[in-house]
Amino acid sequence: MSQHEIIAKNFSSIFKAAPQLVVACPGRINLIGEHTDYNNGFVLPAAIDKMITIAISRRKDNLLHFVAVDFGQQFKGKLGKLDRSPQLWPDYVNGVLEQFRKKNFVIGGLNIVIGGDIPAGAGLSSSAALECGIAFGVNELFELGLDKFELVKMAQAAENEFVGVRCGIMDQFASMFGKEGHAILLDCRSLKYEYVPLDLHQHEILLMDTRIKHSLAAGEYNVRRKQCEQGVNALQKVYPQVESLRDANRAMIEYTLKDLVPETIYNRCKYVVEENLRLQVGCEALRRNDIVTFGKKMYASHMGLSKLYEVSCPELDYLVDLAREEYSIAGARMMGGGFGGCTINIVKKFSINEVIERMSTAFKARFGIEPLAYKCNLSNGTYAVSGKK
Repeated sequence: MSQHEIIAKNFSSIFKAAPQLVVACPGRINLIGEHTDYNNGFVLPAAIDKMITIAISRRKDNLLHFVAVDFGQQFKGKLGKLDRSPQLWPDYVNGVLEQFRKKNFVIGGLNIVIGGDIPAGAGLSSSAALECGIAFGVNELFELGLDKFELVKMAQAAENEFVGVRCGIMDQFASMFGKEGHAILLDCRSLKYEYVPLDLHQHEILLMDTRIKHSLAAGEYNVRRKQCEQGVNALQKVYPQVESLRDANRAMIEYTLKDLVPETIYNRCKYVVEENLRLQVGCEALRRNDIVTFGKKMYASHMGLSKLYEVSCPELDYLVDLAREEYSIAGARMMGGGFGGCTINIVKKFSINEVIERMSTAFKARFGIEPLAYKCNLSNGTYAVSGKK
């Protein structure tokens, strides 16, 4: 029985009726371009075959009943009276519903069952997947006629305004717009995008999960965003045309900003500008099927994230150091917001199991905990599995 069938069966058992709609919403990886999205830069994410399934039906009243089968938890509420929940996960659902209210769409109560195989806390954006799935499902059930761009913006706004994480748009965009066998080169300012074929040949994508969990809402993510804004404000005094770090270049950072701000702010801005350049070079390498060059850019990206942006941690750094010692790994870096979660590695298929064993053994010897390994393939974005189309 598939994950989708299991969630639908759970729904039928709980609510004594089949769901009107079942939605699949994938997690995402990001190949390169980290912390650039909220600076209006470029990112290169892809949807993956780890996903959340949502079974959903309309109610005849304004009540809400959500069940998270993986947590063994439920939430009951009422439209128009949505407050933050101590359980946290309902906030991602309620935040999206609140966006529909703010846009004056009339929707009714909902029964929802949620489950999936996106590892929590691994930096694979289970929250964005859930937000996109709810937005997609509500749009379908109530026949609101919104396009995917609008749904992505609402999902992002839910996390910004209701949950309180000032995330950029990358996670939601990747979960909604993913395409099997492709990464998405996304311009986070214009939202123009193109699909970049990711032909890994003899390679495979491997995620190594430190099992160190992080909560971005509480701290450092928002701090980094504010630091980048401080850098932009300083640059604008000399270069009024700079609206975000997307508009800055290396010369501005090295010859102007360095003398205007503390070293910490300079380092943050230097990383973002260099990461945008790395991504452009990396995409050109992928178009040439040059995995070796792309891998080098991944390693450079991690160095910047660790030393300049300071969002890594000893566990992530150690996994990347181990990757450098493996001849069959073309590139590796930390992925996601930081302070835990996964590294993403591009590994030759023939040796991937041996690589996992060596890295896991070394990591456990160092930190006393065995990392989790996930092989993943690229997937299509959020879609209806059954029910309304």
